[in-house]
Amino acid sequence: MSTMAHDAAAAGATAAGPRTASGLGFALTSALAFGLSGPIASPLFDAGWSTGAVTLLRIGLGAVVVVPFGLVALRGRWGVLRRNARLVVLYGLLAVVGAQFCYFAAIQRMQVGPALLIEYTAPVAVVVWFWLRHGQRPGPVTLVGALLAALGLFFVLDLLGGATLDPIGVLWALGAMVGAATYFVINGDLDNGLPPLALAAGGLLVGATGLGSLALVGLLPMTATTAPVGLAGATVPWWLPVALLGAVTAGVAYVSGIAAGRRLGSRLSSFVALLEVVAAVLFAWLLLDELPRAVQLLGGVLILAGVVAVRLGEERTAAVVASAVPVGDSEPSTRPPHAGECEGAPPGAV
Repeated sequence: MSTMAHDAAAAGATAAGPRTASGLGFALTSALAFGLSGPIASPLFDAGWSTGAVTLLRIGLGAVVVVPFGLVALRGRWGVLRRNARLVVLYGLLAVVGAQFCYFAAIQRMQVGPALLIEYTAPVAVVVWFWLRHGQRPGPVTLVGALLAALGLFFVLDLLGGATLDPIGVLWALGAMVGAATYFVINGDLDNGLPPLALAAGGLLVGATGLGSLALVGLLPMTATTAPVGLAGATVPWWLPVALLGAVTAGVAYVSGIAAGRRLGSRLSSFVALLEVVAAVLFAWLLLDELPRAVQLLGGVLILAGVVAVRLGEERTAAVVASAVPVGDSEPSTRPPHAGECEGAPPGAV
């Protein structure tokens, strides 16, 4: 991970004007898409599908959707892909397979709420990573935002009902947290030169290949059925939720998440992604008739307040970094151009 861009500088470079607005839009799209995965997958589990089968189909179909666009975005620059081969493999194994499979394994042994809470300590892990790795000490406003978001997440997950924790389930959830943190850190890397579509395509392809290999050798149980499933109060064919899982909750989610990370930086995009939990609660209400409680709505408001506070904290950090570099003293950048800077493309193009 030695090529990670300085996150405060990235925030300063990407935090102005329309680029920030588009970044927040991409982050919200990603959170909504990821939040849809649980309510969409739940009927499949009820119908007898295994977690391995659902995860493999989700990632595999996502790869089928995104890979052609990734090839177009790469525009024959295979050297960029070769230089970043290890990064793409790491992204596929940790950010794609690790985060999803570990989370599904965790909720087999513990309640969804505690598993999500543990996984979504990832933004804190991202802040700690940049503090230890790059010396980017979080400011007081960022810390306040983190506390507000954590408190809001606690209320959204409604943990006051007395959930029990299974030690092995906790370990799986911590594995999902590592995968999620890797996802945010790599998404915010401005130095690799890979277009967001190419990175998403490569990660999904590596993830599908890895899971498929485990299934072929018998290490990953695969159980599926063609029976209709219940969704949003109606009976639908099995392929409809499977298609939504692949195209929306994998393809759209990863592409928009990477685009958000390039514009907002790893830390801010990771906190905006906490809205995934709010989205999951709302989708569970709409599709599974699981009505959110008042305390969960309060949690959503606190998460929004936390995201705003982190945003303000990132602006202050970027301003401090910018003021610390005298005009004319910076050396020309030697990094390869990132998405949207190649062959005359406008800045911010995905």
